[in-house]
Amino acid sequence: MEKDKKSKNEIKEEDHEYVNYYNKKNKTNIGYIITIVILTIVLIVVAVLLGFKLTEKNLNNNSINENVELKKTESVTVKSEGVYITDVSEVVDKVMPSIVAITSKTIINSGNYGPIIRGGSYTAVGAGSGVIISENNDEIFILTNNHVVEGSSELSVKFIDDKSYDAKIKGVSERKDIAVVSVSKKDLEGNTLESIKIATLGNSNDLKVGNGIIAIGNALGYGQSVTTGVVSALNREVETEDYSQEMIQIDAAINGGNSGGALLNSKGEVVGINTLKYSLKGLTNSASIEGMGFAIPISNVDDIINNLIKGENDNSSVTIGIEGYMTTSGTISNYSLPSGFYVSKIDKDGNAINSELEIGNIITEVDGNKVTSIDTFKKVLNKKTKGDKITLKIMYVSKNEYKEKEIDITLNK
Repeated sequence: MEKDKKSKNEIKEEDHEYVNYYNKKNKTNIGYIITIVILTIVLIVVAVLLGFKLTEKNLNNNSINENVELKKTESVTVKSEGVYITDVSEVVDKVMPSIVAITSKTIINSGNYGPIIRGGSYTAVGAGSGVIISENNDEIFILTNNHVVEGSSELSVKFIDDKSYDAKIKGVSERKDIAVVSVSKKDLEGNTLESIKIATLGNSNDLKVGNGIIAIGNALGYGQSVTTGVVSALNREVETEDYSQEMIQIDAAINGGNSGGALLNSKGEVVGINTLKYSLKGLTNSASIEGMGFAIPISNVDDIINNLIKGENDNSSVTIGIEGYMTTSGTISNYSLPSGFYVSKIDKDGNAINSELEIGNIITEVDGNKVTSIDTFKKVLNKKTKGDKITLKIMYVSKNEYKEKEIDITLNK
């Protein structure tokens, strides 16, 4: 019995040890689990913090990039000023009452042209444009090109209401190719007076290459039409048959009849007078250069316009008052003449008569420009007005040889 009891006691002790072992083991597992959980939480917290930092960094970087782009966009927006014009209807509606069509009639002496035309004359009809720029109690004043009205025997002006009236030339400037014509107010009907409008003149000196522009004129005599484009170049020197001057180059279409019409900025201000289109005919007379139109800058002629309105022609063109010829390769080699303009005559009423210039002198430079043709003189003199001086570099004979010196001539006439 005792043995059995002992066995029972031993069993109980073993059970007790087992229970202790089991409890210890459970305690160990619980501690391990708690440790793992704590470590996991710590790692999660660290990851969240790192993620927040990374996100904040990315956000900051994105903000910096966005700021750079925005600054760039703002800069471009401010500089462009929305100058490229796509819809000009509002501007055209505002300005069209100031634009007119001009018709000129010129008597041409025909001469002998075969059996059909023998002598006599005929009347040539030309078409151009103009801009109403001023008025007084008696007249409406219209600015146009001189070549539109030059030599005309009759002039008529058609206003926005399609009514035509006789016009007369008030004053012209051949040098600048502008003219002012007038229409008497007493000839105008009431509806015409109410429909027309004086144009606003702008400042062509404010133009920049790339600015949007609008050209309005009586293209091909069909009536007023509108073309648009941009300023292609400024201060472009353009030569005509007798004169040269600096003009605005544009890519808006300019055709026959547009001459004298308005070149407008995006505000509807007149910044130029459309004058000509540059073209180059090929052997087949079919080739041409497109997109090269030219306009006279309005700010270059505003003083002259005021005089033309008063009926005063522009007589500001000046000359040296000499005659002669360009030395040729033959005269240069045969007579050992310098290259330049040989002075054969000095006008007794010209500007050079009281200067050091003498017959037999050879002019080699004009205001620092090498004399290669008569056009050299034209280009320099076109930019001169009365009272200006011109500097000539000349070769003169001294002791059977040519020597060089400079002389100044005041251009008073």
